[in-house]
Amino acid sequence: MIPAILGKKIGMTQVFEAGGQRIPVTVVQAGPCVVLQVKKADGRDGYNAVQLGFDDIKPHRSRLPDIGHARKAKTAPKRFVREIRLSEAPSEDVGQTITVELFAQEKVGWVDVTGTTKGKGFQGAMRRWGFGGQPASHGTERKHRSPGSISGRATNRGTSGAGKKGRRMAGHMGARQRTASSQQLVGVDPENNTLLIRGSIPGANGSYVIVRKARKK
Repeated sequence: MIPAILGKKIGMTQVFEAGGQRIPVTVVQAGPCVVLQVKKADGRDGYNAVQLGFDDIKPHRSRLPDIGHARKAKTAPKRFVREIRLSEAPSEDVGQTITVELFAQEKVGWVDVTGTTKGKGFQGAMRRWGFGGQPASHGTERKHRSPGSISGRATNRGTSGAGKKGRRMAGHMGARQRTASSQQLVGVDPENNTLLIRGSIPGANGSYVIVRKARKK
């Protein structure tokens, strides 16, 4: 199995190298995760994957299908469930526990972290896209933070006067899935089930993330 685990972003701190250099790191509480389902290419699913579950949830706050699905693995229903695609047939069994020791055993030095970015709500074009805005001198009245021209009223040859697709305008910002690739894995703490990842990763503190071995490094 490719080293991958589900976790929760705790926050940022710092560690010091032997030479005294300070390194900013993000603390991720990773696992233990339970294998809820195993899929193989030679089976009815047609591809190789394992389904991991993290963070127990009270049964009365879950759904009956989720309770029955977790009961097959002899565990409680999970709050965060994700599927990890594999290139080879998985060797894990349903009900097996995955911990951060997998990263230490495989000597993983770089990881890819996938999470949901912070939601910023409805934002204007300047904040959302980094526009400079209109001139602040005289000649501009109550339009300083305007995005500028959107579309012409007249029609051009082969086009219409409607706004073109992909025009960068005001709208919903953030709350999108993003992956921070090739982040250095500074430390693994099996006792506290934590990973120390250099730099920042997507999401707010307390949000769920997927940590897997880097594909590029």
